[in-house]
Amino acid sequence: MKILCITSRVPWPLEKGDKLRCFHQLRQLSRRHEIVLFALNDAPLHPEAIPALSEFCSSVYVHNHSKFDLLKNLVKGYFSGLPFQVAYFTSEAAKKHLATIVSKENPEAIYCQLIRTAEYRQQASGKLSVLDYMDVFSKGVERRMSRVPWYKRWVFRMEWQRLLNYEASVYGKFDRHTVISRQDRDLIPVVDPTTIEVVPNGVDIDYFHPKASTNKFELLFNGNMNYPPNIESAQFLVKEILPLVLEKHPAVRLLISGANPAPEVEELAGTNVVVSGWVDDVRESYSASRILVAPMKISIGLQNKLLEAMAMRLPCITTPLANNALQAIPGEQLLLADSAQEFSTRICELLENPEMANRIADGGHQLVKNKFDWTSCTAKLEAMFR
Repeated sequence: MKILCITSRVPWPLEKGDKLRCFHQLRQLSRRHEIVLFALNDAPLHPEAIPALSEFCSSVYVHNHSKFDLLKNLVKGYFSGLPFQVAYFTSEAAKKHLATIVSKENPEAIYCQLIRTAEYRQQASGKLSVLDYMDVFSKGVERRMSRVPWYKRWVFRMEWQRLLNYEASVYGKFDRHTVISRQDRDLIPVVDPTTIEVVPNGVDIDYFHPKASTNKFELLFNGNMNYPPNIESAQFLVKEILPLVLEKHPAVRLLISGANPAPEVEELAGTNVVVSGWVDDVRESYSASRILVAPMKISIGLQNKLLEAMAMRLPCITTPLANNALQAIPGEQLLLADSAQEFSTRICELLENPEMANRIADGGHQLVKNKFDWTSCTAKLEAMFR
C-alpha cells in the first residue's frame, strides 16, 4: 500500500517526541508499504534530514513556511475559530502543494500526525484516512493555565476551549484514529474514546542498550529543553528537589541534557548543575549518569526519556501522572514521587542502596524489552491501514 504521511515538522533530527514517533513508525511501515512524506517546516532544514528520511521514504516533500506565512496563519486562525495549535500549521499554499502531490503520487491512504495537520485531510478526500491524536493538546493547555502569568490566561482559556471543540469535531473527518496512551485516549472529548486505538511509542533496543557507566553525574534530566513541561520540571528539580538532596549528599551533580535550552533552563546551571544543550549522542548522557529523575507535573503522553533510560538500564523516578501512560510497577520497575520531599527521599534511597538501584534498573529494562519495542508497537498502527 502507498501511504502518504503528513507531519507538522520534518522528522529529523530526533530532538522532539513527535519527530521521534513519526521517524520510527514510518521506518517500520516502510518494510511492507511505500511511504510518501509531506512535512511542513518552519525552521532551517537540517542537511542530513532528506538523506536520512529517503532511506525509507520513496518521496520526501517539504513545504517551508516563512515567518510572515506563520503570522498570517495565526491571524486567520484567530478569526476563523481554529485553535492556534492548528492554525499555525495551516495555509492555503501548503494545501495547494499537497493537492499537487496527491495527484502525482495517488496514495491509497493518508496518515496525519497530530491534529495540527488535520485541516489537510480534504486534499486527499476519498482515501483511507488515519489521524494520530498522539497527545491530548486540550488537557496540556488546561494544566498550564493556572501556571502562566495572569495576563496570558485569557489566551490559554480561549485555546483550551477551541482545542476541546476541535478534538471532538475532527474525529468524524477521519476513518480511523490512534493515540499514544490509554490515559490520553480517555481524555479525548469524543462520544466513545474506546474506538481510538492506543499505539504507544517504542524504543530502539538495539540502539539504546546498557553501556559501562562513567558516573560523572548522579542525576539526569533530559529532553527538549525548550518545551514548557520540561522547563517547569527542570526548575522544580533544581530549585526544590536538589537542595534537599544536597543536605545529605553535598557532592551530588545533576546533568540537564537536551536541545534548545530555554533561558530559564540555562539559568539553572551552577556548581552542582550542568546544562549541556544539544548532544550528538544522547546515550552518552544516560551512560554518564546513575539515576534519571523526571518530575513531570503537566506532562501528557508517554515520556520517551523514561523508555530510553530504562532501555539503558538506569533506575528512574517519576510522577504518578507520567507513569499513567507507562504503566510500570512502582517499586519494581521504577519509583514514584510527587512532592519535592518525596523525590529527595527516593533519590537518596537509590544513592545509598546500590542493590535497590540495580533491582529497579533490571525491572525497568525488562519492561521496555517486553512491551515497548517499535516493531510490536507499530504493528498496531499498521493494522489501521488494512
